[in-house]
Amino acid sequence: MSRILIIEDDRTINGLLRSVLEKSGYTVDSADNGAEGLALGRQGSYSLILLDLMLPEKSGEEIIKELRRADTTPVIVLSAKGEINNRIELLRLGADDYIIKPFDIDEVLLRIQAVLRRTLQAESREIAFGELVIRTDARRVFVGEQELVCTATEYAILELLMKNPDRIFSKRMLYEIVTGEDYLQEDNTMNVHVSNLRRKIAEHTDRKYIETVYGLGYRLVK
Repeated sequence: MSRILIIEDDRTINGLLRSVLEKSGYTVDSADNGAEGLALGRQGSYSLILLDLMLPEKSGEEIIKELRRADTTPVIVLSAKGEINNRIELLRLGADDYIIKPFDIDEVLLRIQAVLRRTLQAESREIAFGELVIRTDARRVFVGEQELVCTATEYAILELLMKNPDRIFSKRMLYEIVTGEDYLQEDNTMNVHVSNLRRKIAEHTDRKYIETVYGLGYRLVK
């Protein structure tokens, strides 16, 4: 069953949504401030996020911007802000839907079902890039017909690069996106993981898929 994150500072609304969603069979996590919500959103693998806009510590708009840097989790905004211009701007930022408070709980459930249905239809279980293939449902990696045995971190790095071809990721970005933790000091962790990935890929092909962009980071190239 789908896992949903609620980020809502009104504890009555937060509790109501959590109760209804859990009764509907969803697995639910929740936060009542923006900073905690963003941290959960980065760490967890969620099918969908319900997001209030007026939050303490970090606004809903800021959370959408942060998440959309390297995350495609669907976001439904819940807010009393009903102006049409605001809704358009939120959609431009990356929100998938917008529900105005006060809302009917049955409408919320229907909107969630609709967004999840669209996501499942659009989401490929296989990502291909040249000879590289990832089967996301089984978390398996192949070079041609040969399977690579990857650690969880190596898999997460390669999946991120393959979902964002030609985009450059710094060591800091890779570390924070893959681990969900803040990058507090310079270390060699990501370099080691990338080096291991390159070595494993090189055992099956001469093509150099992971490129180092000097002074910036890494990207996937054909």
